[in-house]
Amino acid sequence: MRIGVDDTDSPAGMCTTYLGAALIRRLHSAGISVGEARLIRLNPNVVYKTRGNAAVCIEAEGDPDRAFAEACRCVEDLADFAGAETNPGVVVCETPPPPDFYYAALRDFCEIDDAREMLEAIGARYRGYKNGRGLIGAAAAVSSELPDRTCELLAYRRPERWETAREVDPVSIFRAEEATWPHTWDSVDRENDVVVCVPHTPDPVLFGIRGESPEWVGKARGCISSEEPLCEQVYVTNQGTDAHLIPGAIGNLLEGRSYILAGRVAAVPATGVGGHVSVALEDAGQTLRCMAYEPTKQFRDVIRRLIPGDAVVAVGSYKGGSLNLEKICIRTLAERVDLRPPICTACGKRMTSAGSQKGYKCRRCGARAAEPETVDRQRTIRPGWYEVPPTARRHLAKPLVRGVPDLPRV
Repeated sequence: MRIGVDDTDSPAGMCTTYLGAALIRRLHSAGISVGEARLIRLNPNVVYKTRGNAAVCIEAEGDPDRAFAEACRCVEDLADFAGAETNPGVVVCETPPPPDFYYAALRDFCEIDDAREMLEAIGARYRGYKNGRGLIGAAAAVSSELPDRTCELLAYRRPERWETAREVDPVSIFRAEEATWPHTWDSVDRENDVVVCVPHTPDPVLFGIRGESPEWVGKARGCISSEEPLCEQVYVTNQGTDAHLIPGAIGNLLEGRSYILAGRVAAVPATGVGGHVSVALEDAGQTLRCMAYEPTKQFRDVIRRLIPGDAVVAVGSYKGGSLNLEKICIRTLAERVDLRPPICTACGKRMTSAGSQKGYKCRRCGARAAEPETVDRQRTIRPGWYEVPPTARRHLAKPLVRGVPDLPRV
């Protein structure tokens, strides 16, 4: 069977993955055998998410009625019901449902009634608390399939320490990254000298290590010095897979979906208030604004170096009429040609403009020329993929160290 849980946290505390870890231990104590534990990230643009829009799925063997009772009891004991937007959902199904609902919740939007209808159709046991919105994530988690999968080891704090500052040695985390990269990633942002894997939110997570296998995240964890955790849990996950992306086309995008699409730079990039950088792409007569916001740090410099005519592939979420960039591929670079007044052939001095559409004139000898001198400028950027730094990376975004997306056809 599969057990799904979602929406048990709030901005003030708790974490659905922590509740999942606690439930795994309760199931063991109840004589229910637990297999794979999944951390499933869903559409990152959903407005109801608390932080990373994660749900938990636990594969288990045993009495489904008892498992359902244990899951409900765990939610009732641990979920932050005081949160206005905390609406837990619990699902137990004896056979995995088709993955259609998972992909809809991952790449699109689902309603509570959609989840109930799917769960009724497969005869699942389920319970929605308060308005029941957590049934969407719980149903998506039990219907998940992971053709590409990664792992995350999460260490959790002891409850008596939840209101105190986390004690994790940052030097040890950099050491863990050095010892295991590229098999683990995003524990630190080396270029910006920032620890990434230790949260600053009021939840039970002490730190999380992402990697390609339980062995690699375990090796990285062995390097880390910290306060004594309450427990640790390794989840299989869709994080770092780009599973949220949809092939798209400029002029045909839907709000709140995440796309990979092709286009050409239509205008010189502009830096606005706050350091946010915008660039316009065009394709087939349609134009799209792409944004690299200040938190993407040096990634903005890549966008600033683009010029009209560059052929690119952009990846990001479409919100408010803009594609918020997660990464970009430069396919081909346009030639950068600067125009300047020519050298006078008579006296060797550089001419000046003779006026609008009047060519050029030498101030010394009066000689004239009709055409400017052209100068090919070397570009300070090269074709290839570029990504935001780890500090700005979304959970689902695939880091380039794991490989690059398939390019859309032009």
